[in-house]
This record gives sequence, C-alpha cells and structure tokens, in this order.
Amino acid sequence: MNLSVQLAPGNTKGLLLDNPVMTASGTFGYGIEYQELFDIQRLGAIICKGTTLEPKEGNPQPRIAETASGILNSIGLQNIGVDALIAEKAPIWAGWRVPVLVNIAGEKIDDYARLAERLNGVAGISGLEVNISCPNISAGGAEFGANPDTAATVTAAVKKATSLPVLVKLTPNTGDIAAVAVAVAEAGADAISLINTLKGIAIDVKTRRPILGNVYGGLSGPAIKPVALHMVYQVAGAVSVPVIGCGGISTAEDALEFIMAGASAIQVGTANLTSPRAALDVLEGIEQFMRDEGVGDITELVGVARA
Repeated sequence: MNLSVQLAPGNTKGLLLDNPVMTASGTFGYGIEYQELFDIQRLGAIICKGTTLEPKEGNPQPRIAETASGILNSIGLQNIGVDALIAEKAPIWAGWRVPVLVNIAGEKIDDYARLAERLNGVAGISGLEVNISCPNISAGGAEFGANPDTAATVTAAVKKATSLPVLVKLTPNTGDIAAVAVAVAEAGADAISLINTLKGIAIDVKTRRPILGNVYGGLSGPAIKPVALHMVYQVAGAVSVPVIGCGGISTAEDALEFIMAGASAIQVGTANLTSPRAALDVLEGIEQFMRDEGVGDITELVGVARA
C-alpha cells in the first residue's frame, strides 16, 4: 500500500511525503510540543506556526472564541521571529524524518522575499508555505491573496528568493479563488494549499461588546468544511500543480472527501486543539479505508469525485 505523495514535482528539490497527512500552520506549534504525545514522525509533514521577520506579541486578549462547530481565533501571528526559529527550532527539525515547512507572513512584499532568502538552505527546513492572508499595506489593508495580481506578485518574489519548494496558502475571502489559484500557479507556486480561515466576529450579549480583543477573527473547524471542500474542488479543476486541502478536517472521512475532490494532500488544523493526535487518527483511518477498499495507491483516489 503506497501513501506517498510528491507535492513539488516541478521543483528540483521536490517535496516527497510518506503520506498525505500534514498539520496546518498555527495549530501544531513548532511540532516540538507534540513529539512526546505521539510519534509525529509518522506524519506526512508538519507546517510550523506563521513566522515573521521580527518577533510578534500578537493581538490583545481574548484571542479565541468558541462558535457552533468551530472557533474564532485572533492570535495575530504571535511568533518568535525568523532568527530565533533558525537558531532554536531548525536544528531540532534537522534530526527528524518528517519534513517541516515554515509558514511565512509579512506586511509588505519585500518581507516575504527577505524571509524566503533567510530560510533558504537552512538545514531542517524542507519548504515554505506562503501566507497571503496578510494585509497588503500598499493596497490600503486588503489581503495579499484577495486578488490575482497581488497574490502572483508575492509568489514570484518568494520564488525568486529561494530554491525551496513553495506552497501558497489561499484565503477564502476573495471573489474568485480559482482565478487567484491560477495566478499563483503561473507565478511559480509548486503547490497550493487552501483554505485559510473565514472572517467572522462574535458578540457577548451581556457586555454588548465583541468577544475578541481584536474584534474580528478567523473562523475554522468543522463549520467551514463544506466551503473549503467546494473551493478545493474549484481550484483542483483550474490548476495543474498539486492542491492541498484544509478546513474542518477532523476525521479520515473528511480527509478522503478532500482527496476525492482533487487534493493530493490534506492539513489537519483545529482538530489538533481538541485532540493532540488528531492528525495520526486521520492517517490511520485513511490506511484502514484503503485496506478495506482494496486501494493500493493513494493517488488512485485523488480527484475521483470529479469524474
């Protein structure tokens, strides 16, 4: 039974995963926090929390609010900064079998290019995931991923600065996600991951004020799964590079839906916050499904629902 997937077939380094189960940025820390809870080396890949040029304290508290079948989060990219990541985390990752990708975020296009350049060639880092759900300051605060032109510009800048495989993570907060996907693929993205969180707010009726300290946050969890699945289905039909599905995946059945919609791999996100071994449970469930159904290779399932 073969579960391996190649997520960067057009890149000279490639990004070969033992299996299609990845952890989503921001929900699995740096991976180090989970290694004593289960064998994280069994996963396909780990994507660490969003990383910026300088350390960030993040948004004011409270940062998390529970919703029906999901959560709103407004962490604000709290992180240790790229220099500390290279000095403290990458040396640990270099000893792991499971590949680790760094999710990068910036306020300007140049930030992304500088991050990509700093991380290029660092032992322990197998690729980058470009977070284009950040505000584009030059465009008045709009998200970089909200339109094809800015999304492509960020992608091209990162590709020029690194030889590492580059995944671009798309925001659902756009009018035409397929058009954005085509633009980043044409700009050189090795693979595309989607979706990031949906914008939302929650209000405390007793205080009559927004619950989150930053007012709005990103909605994730099972509540967004049908939206994410639809967008993955759209994008998989529009691009030729590998697609990675993310959004509300809690079970192996959820993951298989995304794979059948056209995703070559999937990311487990919010489920990690409720069950530390959620990603491993998903992997074992996929393995059991393949045994039960007599499927010899995971690629046999990719996009079968599109026929």
